[in-house]
Amino acid sequence: MSLEQKIMADLKTAMLAKDEAGLRSLRAIKAAIILAKTAEGAGGTLKEEDEIKMLQKLIKQRKDSLEIFQQQKRADLAKKEEEEIAVIEKFLPKQLDAAALRSILSRIISETGASSVADIGKVMGIATKELAGRADGKTIGATVKALLAP
Repeated sequence: MSLEQKIMADLKTAMLAKDEAGLRSLRAIKAAIILAKTAEGAGGTLKEEDEIKMLQKLIKQRKDSLEIFQQQKRADLAKKEEEEIAVIEKFLPKQLDAAALRSILSRIISETGASSVADIGKVMGIATKELAGRADGKTIGATVKALLAP
Protein backbone atom coordinates (compact mmCIF):
# COMPACT_ATOMS: atom_id res chain seq x y z
CA MET A 1 0.00 0.00 0.00
CA SER A 2 1.44 3.38 -1.00
CA LEU A 3 1.73 6.33 1.34
CA GLU A 4 -1.11 8.09 -0.45
CA GLN A 5 -3.42 5.10 0.01
CA LYS A 6 -2.50 4.86 3.71
CA ILE A 7 -3.21 8.58 4.15
CA MET A 8 -6.60 8.29 2.45
CA ALA A 9 -7.59 5.30 4.62
CA ASP A 10 -6.46 7.05 7.81
CA LEU A 11 -8.21 10.24 6.71
CA LYS A 12 -11.52 8.38 6.49
CA THR A 13 -10.95 6.83 9.91
CA ALA A 14 -10.07 10.23 11.42
CA MET A 15 -13.21 11.77 9.91
CA LEU A 16 -15.41 9.07 11.37
CA ALA A 17 -13.68 9.41 14.76
CA LYS A 18 -13.90 13.23 14.57
CA ASP A 19 -10.15 13.37 15.33
CA GLU A 20 -9.25 17.02 14.68
CA ALA A 21 -5.48 16.62 15.15
CA GLY A 22 -5.42 13.61 12.88
CA LEU A 23 -7.48 15.36 10.23
CA ARG A 24 -5.24 18.45 10.27
CA SER A 25 -2.10 16.37 9.96
CA LEU A 26 -3.40 13.97 7.34
CA ARG A 27 -4.76 16.80 5.21
CA ALA A 28 -1.35 18.51 5.36
CA ILE A 29 0.35 15.28 4.22
CA LYS A 30 -2.22 14.80 1.46
CA ALA A 31 -1.67 18.38 0.23
CA ALA A 32 2.11 17.87 0.24
CA ILE A 33 1.72 14.64 -1.75
CA ILE A 34 -0.46 16.36 -4.33
CA LEU A 35 2.02 19.24 -4.63
CA ALA A 36 4.93 16.82 -5.02
CA LYS A 37 3.12 14.71 -7.61
CA THR A 38 2.14 17.73 -9.70
CA ALA A 39 5.53 19.43 -9.42
CA GLU A 40 7.42 19.94 -12.64
CA GLY A 41 9.36 16.79 -13.56
CA ALA A 42 7.62 14.55 -11.00
CA GLY A 43 5.71 12.59 -13.61
CA GLY A 44 2.68 12.14 -11.36
CA THR A 45 4.37 9.61 -9.07
CA LEU A 46 6.50 9.70 -5.94
CA LYS A 47 9.33 7.35 -5.04
CA GLU A 48 9.53 6.06 -1.49
CA GLU A 49 12.64 8.15 -0.70
CA ASP A 50 10.82 11.26 -1.93
CA GLU A 51 7.89 10.44 0.34
CA ILE A 52 10.25 10.10 3.31
CA LYS A 53 11.96 13.41 2.51
CA MET A 54 8.56 15.09 2.22
CA LEU A 55 7.42 13.72 5.60
CA GLN A 56 10.70 14.77 7.23
CA LYS A 57 10.24 18.26 5.80
CA LEU A 58 6.73 18.45 7.24
CA ILE A 59 8.02 17.38 10.65
CA LYS A 60 10.90 19.86 10.51
CA GLN A 61 8.47 22.69 9.71
CA ARG A 62 6.33 21.75 12.67
CA LYS A 63 9.31 21.43 15.02
CA ASP A 64 10.48 24.89 13.99
CA SER A 65 6.99 26.28 14.64
CA LEU A 66 6.82 24.40 17.94
CA GLU A 67 10.08 25.99 19.07
CA ILE A 68 8.80 29.47 18.21
CA PHE A 69 5.47 28.88 19.95
CA GLN A 70 7.23 27.62 23.08
CA GLN A 71 9.47 30.69 23.14
CA GLN A 72 6.40 32.90 22.85
CA LYS A 73 4.65 30.92 25.59
CA ARG A 74 1.79 29.92 23.27
CA ALA A 75 0.97 26.52 24.78
CA ASP A 76 -2.26 26.22 22.74
CA LEU A 77 -0.45 26.48 19.39
CA ALA A 78 2.51 24.41 20.61
CA LYS A 79 0.12 21.58 21.55
CA LYS A 80 -1.32 21.54 18.02
CA GLU A 81 2.17 21.29 16.51
CA GLU A 82 3.08 18.43 18.88
CA GLU A 83 -0.10 16.55 17.90
CA GLU A 84 0.66 16.97 14.20
CA ILE A 85 4.27 15.83 14.65
CA ALA A 86 3.05 12.66 16.40
CA VAL A 87 0.64 11.84 13.56
CA ILE A 88 3.18 12.48 10.78
CA GLU A 89 5.89 10.43 12.54
CA LYS A 90 3.66 7.34 12.28
CA PHE A 91 4.35 7.27 8.54
CA LEU A 92 8.16 7.47 8.82
CA PRO A 93 10.43 4.45 9.29
CA LYS A 94 11.42 3.71 12.88
CA GLN A 95 13.98 6.25 14.09
CA LEU A 96 17.37 5.03 15.31
CA ASP A 97 18.20 5.36 18.98
CA ALA A 98 21.32 7.29 20.04
CA ALA A 99 23.51 4.20 20.53
CA ALA A 100 22.71 2.73 17.11
CA LEU A 101 23.23 6.11 15.47
CA ARG A 102 26.66 6.53 17.14
CA SER A 103 27.64 3.03 16.04
CA ILE A 104 26.73 3.61 12.39
CA LEU A 105 28.38 7.04 12.34
CA SER A 106 31.56 5.66 13.93
CA ARG A 107 31.74 3.08 11.13
CA ILE A 108 31.22 5.77 8.48
CA ILE A 109 33.91 7.96 10.09
CA SER A 110 36.43 5.10 10.03
CA GLU A 111 35.53 4.22 6.40
CA THR A 112 36.02 7.81 5.23
CA GLY A 113 39.18 8.32 7.25
CA ALA A 114 37.78 11.47 8.85
CA SER A 115 39.91 12.61 11.76
CA SER A 116 38.86 16.15 12.65
CA VAL A 117 35.88 18.50 12.62
CA ALA A 118 37.13 19.78 9.25
CA ASP A 119 36.11 16.41 7.72
CA ILE A 120 32.45 16.71 8.70
CA GLY A 121 31.42 17.29 5.08
CA LYS A 122 32.75 13.91 3.92
CA VAL A 123 30.99 12.07 6.72
CA MET A 124 27.69 13.97 6.43
CA GLY A 125 27.36 13.26 2.71
CA ILE A 126 27.51 9.51 3.22
CA ALA A 127 25.63 9.51 6.52
CA THR A 128 22.61 11.46 5.27
CA LYS A 129 22.19 9.09 2.33
CA GLU A 130 22.61 5.96 4.42
CA LEU A 131 20.43 7.12 7.30
CA ALA A 132 17.69 8.78 5.22
CA GLY A 133 14.42 8.58 7.10
CA ARG A 134 15.93 6.87 10.13
CA ALA A 135 17.50 9.98 11.72
CA ASP A 136 17.12 13.69 11.08
CA GLY A 137 19.99 15.78 9.74
CA LYS A 138 20.31 17.93 12.85
CA THR A 139 20.82 14.87 15.07
CA ILE A 140 23.26 13.31 12.61
CA GLY A 141 25.28 16.53 12.43
CA ALA A 142 25.46 16.94 16.20
CA THR A 143 26.53 13.31 16.69
CA VAL A 144 29.19 13.50 13.98
CA LYS A 145 30.54 16.72 15.51
CA ALA A 146 30.69 15.07 18.94
CA LEU A 147 32.49 12.01 17.54
CA LEU A 148 35.06 14.09 15.64
CA ALA A 149 35.68 16.66 18.36
CA PRO A 150 38.98 16.19 20.24
